[in-house]
Amino acid sequence: MIMKKATRRNSAASEGESPSALLQTYELTEKASRLGFDWPDVAGVVAKMDEEVKELKEALDLQDRKKIQDELGDLLFVLVNVARFLRINPEKALTKTIAKFNRRFSYIEKALRKMGKSFEQSDLTEMDRLWEEAKRKKRIRHRTCTEGTKKK
Repeated sequence: MIMKKATRRNSAASEGESPSALLQTYELTEKASRLGFDWPDVAGVVAKMDEEVKELKEALDLQDRKKIQDELGDLLFVLVNVARFLRINPEKALTKTIAKFNRRFSYIEKALRKMGKSFEQSDLTEMDRLWEEAKRKKRIRHRTCTEGTKKK
């Protein structure tokens, strides 16, 4: 989905706030692209992303918080650029992932409650198993719904 500049600016202005950092990055890379400063294809952007991941890992190894923050910012920037290159709205993509995380985390909470447990009484292995269970159940529901619409 291509984002429309006027819509972004109007919604942010009506709320009295600046566009998010994701939207600012999207607009900045869009402008750079229009001016000819862009990768010829997605492979170039992905190679840059790989480079930024490597640099973040190096900063993590050094345990240098300033360097980690800089490299994390670079990685986030290039990820938004990947989204722009693929014509994916990064805000919508992230919002969808947040909703997915919330559904799965809520599943873990409910499952633990049914077992009479709190998070403190559980461990990461059990919670990860429940996370995977939530993913499987979602896939099964999605497949069932998809098959149901195909038969109609």
